[in-house]
Amino acid sequence: MSDFATALADRDVLLLFGMTPPRITVSEDRAQEVADAMLTRLGGLDIDGLILYDLDDESERTDEERPFPYLETLDPGDFLDQHLGALDAPAVVYRSIAKHDEPSLTAWLDSTPQGQATVFVGAPTSDRPLDISLPDAQALCRARRPDMPLGAVMIPERHGGRGDEHMRLIAKQEAGVSFFVSQVVYDMAGAKNVASDYAYTCRTRGLAPARLVFTLSLCGSRKTLEFLQWLGVDVPQWVRNELVHSDDPLGMSVVHALDTARELRAFCDHLGVPVGFNVESVSTRRTEIDAAVHVARQIDFEMRR
Repeated sequence: MSDFATALADRDVLLLFGMTPPRITVSEDRAQEVADAMLTRLGGLDIDGLILYDLDDESERTDEERPFPYLETLDPGDFLDQHLGALDAPAVVYRSIAKHDEPSLTAWLDSTPQGQATVFVGAPTSDRPLDISLPDAQALCRARRPDMPLGAVMIPERHGGRGDEHMRLIAKQEAGVSFFVSQVVYDMAGAKNVASDYAYTCRTRGLAPARLVFTLSLCGSRKTLEFLQWLGVDVPQWVRNELVHSDDPLGMSVVHALDTARELRAFCDHLGVPVGFNVESVSTRRTEIDAAVHVARQIDFEMRR
């Protein structure tokens, strides 16, 4: 098994797969069943890393009712250590900074084996009090684990509203971040706008661009579509129409995800920006999980063979 830093540097197209750990209320046996099922699905798929999300309750971010209730999940680091020992790929463990203080984050960094990576995520809103800020957490990682690839979140929708997401990326890169993972991409134009502004600003500053990893998530139902929009994902009206009116919304979502990957790969190649894709499976429905694996396998076949 290669470490994540090697794949990050060497791969033409980085391929990640994202999953949410089981609910905190499940038994140890059930958690192992979930892990084993995912490992079986990923068998034979040459991914560069398995992303394990660290969910946070984002209800304070909006007054709109959450389509799905927030359910606390197992700590991603604990789920990895206790149930994914047979994983034949590096892990990328998300850390929600709002759940940590400096001692707990230090303890985790010091205990994490070499070869893994992490993505630090800030609080859902600026109003939430934090025991450690995102910049301080990034500095802590750089000091304690300079060998660990540190990632950060990229939000194309924020760029559409403020026009400065590319500058946030550059500031985080200067703070030690070596790759960025986007929020779910349904609006290709928004993702291309961020990538373009980032690439040309890097060029002006003489800065080598970090790898941009675009997240692809499938939508198999109207309820899932509502949840994506609740999360702040910009779903263009034409895409929404195709999903809502299709007899097979999941199949249509697969087509859209692959078209998005092809277009973003070609555009980033044009810009000279290292690219990657994170195909996520956050649904508990078997058909949606299998469809996500299919998308990852197709990206692997088309772009890395």
